[in-house]
Amino acid sequence: MSPPYEEKGSVVDAPPAELVQHIDDKILKHSHDADTAMKAFEGYEGQTLELSEVTNRRLLRKIDKHLMPILCIVYGLNYLDKTTLSYASIMGLKLPHSDDKLKSGIGISGSEYSWLSSLFYFGYLAWEYPTTRLLQRLPLGKYSAFNIIMWGIVLSCFAAVNNYSGAIAIRFFLGVFEAAVTPGFALFTSQWYTKREQGLRTGIWFSFNGFAQIFGGLVAYGIAVGSRKHGTIMEPWRIIFLVTGVLTSTIGLIFLWIVPDNQLNCRWLSKEDQILAIERIRVNGQGVGNKHFKWYQLKEALLDPLSWAFFFYALIADIPNGGLSNFFSQLIVGFGYTPEESLLYGTPGGAVEIVALIVCGWAGDKFGYRILISMSGMLLALLGMILIVALPLSANSGRLAGYYLTQASPTPFVAILSLIASNVAGYTKKTTVAAFFLIGYCTGNIIGPQTFRSQDAPRYVPAEITIIVCYGLCLAIMVFIHFYCVSQNKKKAAIRNAPGYVKLENQEWLDLTDKENPEFTYTL
Repeated sequence: MSPPYEEKGSVVDAPPAELVQHIDDKILKHSHDADTAMKAFEGYEGQTLELSEVTNRRLLRKIDKHLMPILCIVYGLNYLDKTTLSYASIMGLKLPHSDDKLKSGIGISGSEYSWLSSLFYFGYLAWEYPTTRLLQRLPLGKYSAFNIIMWGIVLSCFAAVNNYSGAIAIRFFLGVFEAAVTPGFALFTSQWYTKREQGLRTGIWFSFNGFAQIFGGLVAYGIAVGSRKHGTIMEPWRIIFLVTGVLTSTIGLIFLWIVPDNQLNCRWLSKEDQILAIERIRVNGQGVGNKHFKWYQLKEALLDPLSWAFFFYALIADIPNGGLSNFFSQLIVGFGYTPEESLLYGTPGGAVEIVALIVCGWAGDKFGYRILISMSGMLLALLGMILIVALPLSANSGRLAGYYLTQASPTPFVAILSLIASNVAGYTKKTTVAAFFLIGYCTGNIIGPQTFRSQDAPRYVPAEITIIVCYGLCLAIMVFIHFYCVSQNKKKAAIRNAPGYVKLENQEWLDLTDKENPEFTYTL
């Protein structure tokens, strides 16, 4: 299918009468391309479904009760499992600050450890677009559960690794299977929640990265201390891989049972509630899913300035993330603490992330300025990194406090992730933009560990300055995104107010893109 009025840039540039005719033709001739939600409303033509505020709140409570706990736990494990390598690096896998010629653990050098950190994202990058296509094509809940179970199995296998090549293979395939999680969760959020609910929910499940940092640090510390005092039949770093891997696969089986593919096959909703659960997200103008791949939506995604802003934000923001998430234990050791202390002292950073994400998510939804409010977390992170660079080596506590502040940096990343759910319509376009965003994420995380060079230890000044520059560029991109969305909303309002414009029945379920649909409003 080709987009109408392509020579004018998008369908919203069409005169109102021609625009209405285009949408009407899409209903009559292309209903098989419409959203899955259209099937739910067959037989309801001309009828109005009443969704009272009481019913809406009841459904929201039920959806939150069943979906949010499992999404939160899985996303926490998603962070814990890929950063387990950082804990293992000071538990015997590789001694911190060792010379590149000094071998330890499985026999890897400092430079090899940096590449091992990046290998996860090579797997993620290689499989990101194929997996987003599979998320669109296959049952969303079942395919997501398969990937969770498989990444747990792969992580467990790291406990049996004895050489660098084996570790490379494990890290690569761990990235392959984890590639489905973030885009899948963005789809779940847009599928079940209204735009005004999505920012907070995305912030909540993403905040479990912070809980995972706390949990992982305490578990790693307990294993390290217990092993030192009582000894173990297995090396401590192997134990942490085995524990986290088995836990992940077990949670994956629970996810398979609880999380449906969409509202229409949800076992914990009655038939009536399934229809009402779809009706309550009609205001999103996005539907719940469409398995038809549409080339014009792919083209629109690649030509949309918003897509490129998302991509470059992810690329630049995740250079710091890739470095800090894999080197934070060694960075804290560089502040003057012991390896065991670094496991314990890293945990408060998780609390900072939790508070920043939930507060910014709540405030963004409440006040309607999700993008601008999220920038506060990045400003805190920028201040934190300046403290790390500017304070002398003797100021251990101050530099550690600076590290804690850097953990507020994910707030704009999460805001953009929620904007992919809220501000990108058309299922092919949405999955494409999500893939594009996460390709930038992978690329940044591949670059990040390479900025932490062993010869720069213990201060890592070049890496820290790189992080400061990246944070500043990210703030500029967020300002652009805000004002671009404001300008697009003004253009759409002008079309809706033009003489001759008529909104048609079930226009929300036609799988129109955000640019095609004049009723679509961008969340700020």
